[in-house]
Amino acid sequence: MKNILKISIAIFSLGVLMTSCSNKREPNYRYMPDMYEAVPYETYAEVKEFSNGMEAQSTPVGTIARGKMPYEYPNTEAGYQLAKDSLKNPLQHTPENLAKGKKYFDIYCAICHGKKGDGQGKLVKREKFLGVPNYKDREITEGSIYHVIVYGRIAMGSYASQLDEKQRWQVVQYVQKLKNDLK
Repeated sequence: MKNILKISIAIFSLGVLMTSCSNKREPNYRYMPDMYEAVPYETYAEVKEFSNGMEAQSTPVGTIARGKMPYEYPNTEAGYQLAKDSLKNPLQHTPENLAKGKKYFDIYCAICHGKKGDGQGKLVKREKFLGVPNYKDREITEGSIYHVIVYGRIAMGSYASQLDEKQRWQVVQYVQKLKNDLK
């Protein structure tokens, strides 16, 4: 009986000793301590891990980023003329592509170019931008429209980050429809 009492006291003491050393607010074991104490980096700051700037996050030379297609025409007047003369729309002219082109045109382009492509969008009517061309008066082709969407031209900025390649070509189809409707 004395042995059972001694063993019980020893187990109880050991249990008290084990629980008294723990902190319930913090886990006892950390399997991945670097996940608990992350190294903070200041946005756009230079850090020794990226000694060559943010080059670690860009695609290597000679490769193409996933989901991107290379656009080989330069952002120059010669590149614009080359695209205007030689670039053709790879998408079929379907009602679905035209409907999607209209949707994207209404979101990104109509604010300046107008719903009809007449250069009378809301911003033009409010005189925020002046001189937005009417599609009827312009000599535009599939290639020139696409090139302007990618790089922008004169006062218009690039929409390459808002529209992917397929969406740009859908907008091109819709702009050509608007141009034909204005004739």
